[in-house]
Amino acid sequence: MSLVEEYADVVVVGAGHAGCEAALACARMGMQTVIFTVSVDSIALMPCNPNIGGSSKGHLVREVDALGGEMGKNIDKTFIQSKMLNRSKGPAVHSLRAQADKSDYTRSMRQVLEQTENLRIKQLEVTDLLVEEGKLVGVKTYSGSVFHCKAAILCAGTYSKARCIYGDVSMYTGPNGLAAANHLTDSMRSLGIELRRFKTGTPARIAGPSIDYSKMEEQKGDERIVPFSFTTDPDSIQKEQVSCWLTYTNETTHEIIRKNIDRSPLFSGKIEGTGPRYCPSIEDKVIKFADKDRHQVFIEPEGIHTNEMYISGMSSSLPEDVQIAMYRSVPGLEHAELVKNAYAIEYDCIDARQLKLSLEFKNIRGLYSAGQFNGSSGYEEAAAQGLIAGINAARQIQGKEPLILDRSEAYIGVLIDDLVTKENFEPYRMMTSRAEYRLLLRQDNADLRLTEKGYEIGLIDEERYQKLLIKKKQIQEETERIEHTFVPDSAVVQSFLSRHGSTELKSSVSLGELIRRPELSYETLAEIDPGRPNLSADVQDQVNISIKYKGYLDRQMKQVEQFKKLEKKKIPASFDYNQISGLRLEAQQKLSKFRPASIGQASRIAGVSPADISVLLVHLKNQ
Repeated sequence: MSLVEEYADVVVVGAGHAGCEAALACARMGMQTVIFTVSVDSIALMPCNPNIGGSSKGHLVREVDALGGEMGKNIDKTFIQSKMLNRSKGPAVHSLRAQADKSDYTRSMRQVLEQTENLRIKQLEVTDLLVEEGKLVGVKTYSGSVFHCKAAILCAGTYSKARCIYGDVSMYTGPNGLAAANHLTDSMRSLGIELRRFKTGTPARIAGPSIDYSKMEEQKGDERIVPFSFTTDPDSIQKEQVSCWLTYTNETTHEIIRKNIDRSPLFSGKIEGTGPRYCPSIEDKVIKFADKDRHQVFIEPEGIHTNEMYISGMSSSLPEDVQIAMYRSVPGLEHAELVKNAYAIEYDCIDARQLKLSLEFKNIRGLYSAGQFNGSSGYEEAAAQGLIAGINAARQIQGKEPLILDRSEAYIGVLIDDLVTKENFEPYRMMTSRAEYRLLLRQDNADLRLTEKGYEIGLIDEERYQKLLIKKKQIQEETERIEHTFVPDSAVVQSFLSRHGSTELKSSVSLGELIRRPELSYETLAEIDPGRPNLSADVQDQVNISIKYKGYLDRQMKQVEQFKKLEKKKIPASFDYNQISGLRLEAQQKLSKFRPASIGQASRIAGVSPADISVLLVHLKNQ
């Protein structure tokens, strides 16, 4: 065995979306960083869906970018189709989604890592965590080499003791046929870390020339492309886009699945792990939603350098012969040639309630965890956690307080709070409905909410920060001008209102009052607002939203103030819940195990009632 010993400030285990963001954050904050991967070809790999963003996930990508992360920049460089989802609804649920060229995305991110100062890449499997007196001091690799470090971040994704399954076929590999990481979780168990078994899955890939697109509905991208990164010039990314396609399963498809359901390892008991509720396999959908006579199937290109097509909506673990029959029953796929079979993958991950809000383990100082290894699902959730874990590992070494985003500040705050506070019995997926304050946490204002924090941390440069200050000033000044600019009930104004289907005036009103009418907006009022300054599109959007939804936003801000009061009531780490009379036994046990940082966090733990919180508040006040 090797006797190599090396030193670093931070070790990152895994180079998926969480690992890349964690390593880049640490290195950019001045930490000597080493990132380990089972294969350098799997850096920022997309083993499942070939896209970034989507409902609520687009919010996460924008927030990662606002804090100084890389995912938004990388997808802006490598997308092949882009679309803003939910445009017909309010701005709180608008979410950007882009199809990626998978190979270009991986190649581009690897290049960023290779060119980043303070960052080294190692193709080695980490097998052991070295802990002394409750402090992480290093890691050991399969080759026997030891890397001494001040902090380590586990971003193992779905590789830990991974097993890929379809039908009777079971392969002990990671996603996409890559090597699994088979040793690390044994080391973690020996340190008292609780692990669980989760499952996810992916659909088949089909050769493009074997698909009849004439039987499908074409899905085009937006005419005007909106970038993910606040630093990307929108004009620089307007380009020809690749189409996706929509088709549907049918009763024949469902009958094939029902007849062979006993051959599915999901239903035969061969798969032990718990799968994601919000991304079910096609056999799950057919059995659980028996009343539905069809399900959507999106045909998505894997890239411009390949003819492989991703069959979104039809992940499966059925045997190969059943998969072929099932896919070929779908309109347009009658002659489909499978390039890669669909499969389920189960893997080890942790119970994230062992982590602090900083994503550091409660019982092992200097050890952090991020991404799907924390029991979440999705590239975007992983990237968000990786960025926060990287920031906090670096800040701990710097002797600074961790960055904690609460539920009122960011979707990232909701994501992490849910993971470390609530019992998650399946892979966690971010959704807009999980965010109580989603009117405030829009994807369009992520920079206004978070970029100043990124600047204070050291991930946002001076030029970008100064641009943010100018943008904030322009929004404030224009909002005030609009609220204090009045238009008369003149013939010109009345004609304008009539043409836009809006009620005519009986006296002069402010432009702000007109904007709050559903049928009008800041943009449409340009015709009767000659004093309007020349402002960028994003500033105009913020002015429009802040004025049009002012009543709703003000109401939500009052809710946030109440929320903050509970979050500010901190609970000492050494607090003895067993000594509090009036606290129910279940609450004592749950609070003692998960050690919430605040009354707010305690109130979100399953098994802790409002009455228990009242008892806690009285006890803390008396202390």
